[in-house]
Order: sequence, then structure tokens, then C-alpha cells
Amino acid sequence: MLFIGSFTLALSGALMPGPLLTVCVADSAKRGFIAGPLLISGHAVLELALVVAVIFGLGPILEMGAVIGAIALCGGAILVWMGTGMIRGASKTSLNMEAGCDQKPGNPVIAGIFASISNPYWILWWATIGLGYLTAAKHNGAPGVAAFFFGHILADLAWYSMISFGVSRGKKLMSDRIYQGIIRFCGALLLVFGAWFLYTSGSYLIW
Repeated sequence: MLFIGSFTLALSGALMPGPLLTVCVADSAKRGFIAGPLLISGHAVLELALVVAVIFGLGPILEMGAVIGAIALCGGAILVWMGTGMIRGASKTSLNMEAGCDQKPGNPVIAGIFASISNPYWILWWATIGLGYLTAAKHNGAPGVAAFFFGHILADLAWYSMISFGVSRGKKLMSDRIYQGIIRFCGALLLVFGAWFLYTSGSYLIW
């Protein structure tokens, strides 16, 4: 039951649009289906670290307004940087570029980490819903925590793999010009998310 509940709860969160979804759409057009699983790999590493930290007492800290505000401020800056880079580099991108670009610093695993941690609502979810469910799972010991974590990650993996599959199938009908337009659009969305998070940080940091 813990696994099913965690899967369902995580899926409801994964379905909401955000920076990770935006990066997934942009990256899937270039890398194909593998982009989604790779992004979620980074997302999973970050969430595993967070689960461990919560188990060792980080939960109350995540609920502090100053912490949420600081994450919103830093996250907003990261998204503005990512969005600006995508827009500026769009004209140089091509669907026929060598796959070696996967080895550059901006690989999808790292992008999955940045896109996740830059979203203050991800922290809010863990400080409220996630923390409550994880607390319940801890009553069942290590198996309960494992069921919670794997149910959560598999929901993310299933959804983002579907997104990657759909976008990658569509790229066969896509020209470089359309692809560059998608990159610019996704970059603009990241700028919007970044600006909103920067604005939101004020409500937590300004008393």
C-alpha cells in the first residue's frame, strides 16, 4: 500500500508543469527517449539525498520561511541563467549534431538536479506532503522507506519517459528551425519560472 500510495501521490506532482518538464521537452527533441530517464536519474539522486537528510532531522529546517526563500532566490537565478543560455544558443543547435555533446557539462543528469532543486515548490512539497508520507513510511522501518522512495521515483520515471517518447517520436517530422523554436520557447518558459521564483522569494525573505 505504501508503494501504491507513494506512486499515486508522486504522479499527481509530476503531472504539474514546471522547470523539469520544460527541460525534458527541450532535451528530448535532441537526445530522444533517453533524455527523460537521464533527467530523472539526476532527480532521483537529489531526492535520495533529501530523503536521507529528512530521516536524520532536516524536516523542520525545510519548513522555515528563510530556507524556502533562499532556495527560491537561488533557484530563480539558476533558471534565468539556464533560460538565457538556451535562448542564446538556440541558433547554433541542430538535430544532426554529434551525440558527443552528451559529455558536455550540461548533461541531462546534471540538468535534472538543477531543474529540480531550483524549484522552491519542490522543497515545499517535501516539507509538507512528502515529509508527512515519509514519516508514516518510517513506522515500517527500512522496507517502508524503500517502498515510499521507489514508488515516488517510478512515478516520475514513468511520466517523464512518456514525455520523452512522445517528443522523440515527433522529432522525425521536425526541422532544425522548428527545433530551435522549441528551444527558444522552453528557454523563455525557464525565464518566466525564474522570474516568478525570484519574485516569490521576497515574500519569504522580506518581513
